[in-house]
Amino acid sequence: MMTDLAPGPTSRTVVIGAGVIGISIALELQRRGREVLVLDRSGVAAETSGGNAGGFAFSVVIPLATPGIMRKAPKWLIDPLGPLSIPPAYALQIAPWMLRFWRASRADRYAAAVQAQADLMAHCQAALERQIQTAQAEPLVRREGQLEVYEGARRFEASLPAWNVTRQHGVPFEMLTSADALADVQPGLSSAFTHGVYTPSWMNTVDPKLWTRHLANCFLSGGGQIAQVEVQALQPEDAHVTVVTADGSITTPDVVVAAGAWSHQLALGLGDRIPLETERGYNTTFTSCPIELRTQVTFGDHGFVVTRLGQGLRVGGAVELGGLTLPPRFGRADALLAKAAKFMPGLPTTGGTQWMGHRPSLPDSLPVIGRAPKAQRVIYAFGHGHLGLTQSAGTAELVASLVTGEAPALSLAAFSPSRF
Repeated sequence: MMTDLAPGPTSRTVVIGAGVIGISIALELQRRGREVLVLDRSGVAAETSGGNAGGFAFSVVIPLATPGIMRKAPKWLIDPLGPLSIPPAYALQIAPWMLRFWRASRADRYAAAVQAQADLMAHCQAALERQIQTAQAEPLVRREGQLEVYEGARRFEASLPAWNVTRQHGVPFEMLTSADALADVQPGLSSAFTHGVYTPSWMNTVDPKLWTRHLANCFLSGGGQIAQVEVQALQPEDAHVTVVTADGSITTPDVVVAAGAWSHQLALGLGDRIPLETERGYNTTFTSCPIELRTQVTFGDHGFVVTRLGQGLRVGGAVELGGLTLPPRFGRADALLAKAAKFMPGLPTTGGTQWMGHRPSLPDSLPVIGRAPKAQRVIYAFGHGHLGLTQSAGTAELVASLVTGEAPALSLAAFSPSRF
């Protein structure tokens, strides 16, 4: 249940954001003995955390900014329904971010980003298992692996360099080189798909919104508080931080900013220009699943996945770099659904619920985790892109260590807010 906000001084640590990152941080701080108040303008899992595909994607160590990717940039404007696009109305505004993205794709920076992401993933995978135990959340987990499929040998072979990098960082997977091998893992695929890679350690939650709400209920049961209110500004002082909200001000010893795609607006008020953009993702969700879906199926060349959600299924993905204010382009969801029905005959094409969400994305695909350079009592934890669910438990442990003065389990240099 939500609580009414009581403005004034508090000894509680304030966490801004009730998505999966913010709730995980609040729960971990509480486990370490801290009293915590969570503030969110919309409520628990009311934004991006409730609409993702539900995958714990620990095998995804390759950043979006890969060497040579900028050669594909002109195509993004030409194909508005492609797997990665930029709305023409937003092209000029995103140009500075794209310049940083290009710099991040250089070979040396790319290699460093892969290593940092792999290190973070290893930590987050172990942290998730701890969180599952602590929150008694195993019934909300599906350990069914993930299958990425390819149309023909040429496309499969083009993916091998990235998979070799993935193997170097300890991710187990199986290469499948025939339609029969694919069918053994996931029957019912179009005959166009002849190759694939199966990642057996991949996990999903049965429903990302249900997952986040379960963690929130654990937090509330432990005495935590969640208030629905819009945070307008942060005013740091030597001994405290004043959190200015639409309903009054709160004075607190520590603040964690985990507000997803809106976090950079609060950071800007502290003098920190964090180059945060949004990967606008689209999906369509159905309440029933008329096909036999044994595992999450990823159509990597087309930028979307098909996955079970409760008793239903969800078709979604794509990356649209379009900011926070442009209206949704649900033609993208329609395009994904049409492809999915072609690739997996029997999938429904009508009667689903469409959704668009804002994934907070930084040019190097790494999140910001660390103290605000100009306000040491403010800690940033945002910019996880499409990996927020995956990295939530690990981020929570790292942030909790910063708040309590412990040494983080992982070096945070690669995730510093000052790296830009």
